Amino acid sequence: MEQAFQVDLRGVVDLLSRHLYSSPRVYLRELLQNAVDAITARGPAGAPGTVRIETGGGVLRVHDDGVGLTEEEVHRLLATIGRSSKRDELGFARHDFLGQFGIGLLSGFLVADEIEVVTRSARPGGGAGGDTGDGGGEPPAAVRWRGFADGRYTVEPAERDAPGTTVTLRPRPGSAELLAPEIVQGLARSYGSLLPIGLTVDGVPVTGDGPPWRAAHPDPARRRRALDAYCRELYGFEPFDVIDLEVPEAGLTGVAFVLPQPVAPTARGAHRVYLKRMLLAENVEGLLPEWAFFVRCVVDAGELRPTASREALYEDELLETTRDALGERLRQWLVRLAETDPGRLRGFLRLHQLGVKAMALHDDDMLRIVDRWLEFETSAGPMTLAEFRRRHADPRYVTSVEEFRRLSAVSGAQGVGLVNGGYVHDTEIIERLAGIDPGARLRRLDPSELTTHFGVLDPAAELALRPFLAAAQRAVERLGCEVVIRDFDPASLPALYLTSRSARHQAEMAEAREMADDLWSDVLGALNGAVDADRPQLVLNHRNPLARRVTSLTGEGLIELAVQGLYGQALLFGQHPLRPADTAALNRSFLGLLEWAMHGSDGHEPGDTK
Repeated sequence: MEQAFQVDLRGVVDLLSRHLYSSPRVYLRELLQNAVDAITARGPAGAPGTVRIETGGGVLRVHDDGVGLTEEEVHRLLATIGRSSKRDELGFARHDFLGQFGIGLLSGFLVADEIEVVTRSARPGGGAGGDTGDGGGEPPAAVRWRGFADGRYTVEPAERDAPGTTVTLRPRPGSAELLAPEIVQGLARSYGSLLPIGLTVDGVPVTGDGPPWRAAHPDPARRRRALDAYCRELYGFEPFDVIDLEVPEAGLTGVAFVLPQPVAPTARGAHRVYLKRMLLAENVEGLLPEWAFFVRCVVDAGELRPTASREALYEDELLETTRDALGERLRQWLVRLAETDPGRLRGFLRLHQLGVKAMALHDDDMLRIVDRWLEFETSAGPMTLAEFRRRHADPRYVTSVEEFRRLSAVSGAQGVGLVNGGYVHDTEIIERLAGIDPGARLRRLDPSELTTHFGVLDPAAELALRPFLAAAQRAVERLGCEVVIRDFDPASLPALYLTSRSARHQAEMAEAREMADDLWSDVLGALNGAVDADRPQLVLNHRNPLARRVTSLTGEGLIELAVQGLYGQALLFGQHPLRPADTAALNRSFLGLLEWAMHGSDGHEPGDTK
């Protein structure tokens, strides 16, 4: 059996008026919206279009000279939640209006328990659709509608000479402050200062000359000063630059203010958005691409749709198109800056390089700007990638900050140019360069390659060191390391621990195998066995005085302690993670060398007893 829903009107009113909106202050915005829509509905042939707000005696009244409503329309529209008078019931194009959901009047219940509406239709005979002018007959009589927060309403005849509507709110206990003259004045100025109608609060004009970015200024410098002042008033900062915005398909115009200080890329860009010159919200997200966190926008749009609460933009295809168009506008600004004012571009990049890097991941023009103008950390100091490639025939890069700090001094001393790709987006940018210019390719450095740039000892010296190398290899054999002796800069570095990517992979596999159960241990063992043997190297620097003294040792025990000490020092210097076996070897070396230092004069090897 088919039945109709039973609706608790009081619950619905409470839900919409108290929980749809984030703040009770939006009540004035919704009343202004209804008044402006009523004036729009009356059309050019009607009254000049004014909204008067009065706050006398603790009561708020909003007067408009818009189209008004007949008694039948009051019953049908004001008493039906969700039915908007803009949804073609009165024969008007819906996109011309600010409100679309038929719930704006309910916001009055945020501050009052009763809403009173006195209205008189401007349409002769009160017929829907068709004529919206004032001629051709006497308008219908005025009516008074009273709605209550518990879901009741009453309708009765009223006295009103001119067509239009007056909404009256009497604050409930605890809400009087929100209807105070100074609060109402501030809310009216915030929401309605750009409206194309005459808006006053207690006789004081609120509306002015419209959006500041549309103001005509024959002098561009004067216009820029006016927009800088507007930015200081809204956001409290002097903009680095001002970018004009326009998206015709969304009816959008506005400006983007470039922030004069760095901002975290995770910061959500909050923008001031007007819809048909009525403020939607001051902190709208999603208007720009995520990478454009370096600007704050003020825009007015005629075609974008708000959500039901009118505190955000509805995510649809038009908003996505608008977002892309605004991102393209910011990109064009950067390209033009690179072509016309390189010094200013460098200043911008110092502030907002992360945003530009994010753009460069997907945009070739931005990638060229980054390549030419943005400085990266290199083994030869800060410089652009383009300059770095000019200086080095075979440039290399690493993918982590730790690896760069570990290898930059050594690689630079061997003439191997190294770029730090460990910061946000840097590796992706470096790897994308070859896509726009094959000659711009940088190769990733495998640390084990550095040994090919080190000097090799002469055959006689190498032959003399064979006994030492054999003892040194035994000292670190159980640590999975190979000892070699080379001659390299910087001479202050006694030893260097180098591990290739395949060696790191094997070490990770071995660690996982130790932690796994028997089944997975066998599986990982089979996989590890398929990898060619490639062990890390402990490279002793024959150019370092301490390392040369170590190579001259003859006692097996002392060689073991010294080599293990150099092994631990190389791990620490390179910021490599220490395994339990590494820590044990480092501790054993330290204690053994300390004992030898205390008793070395007696000629005994460490560990011997008298």
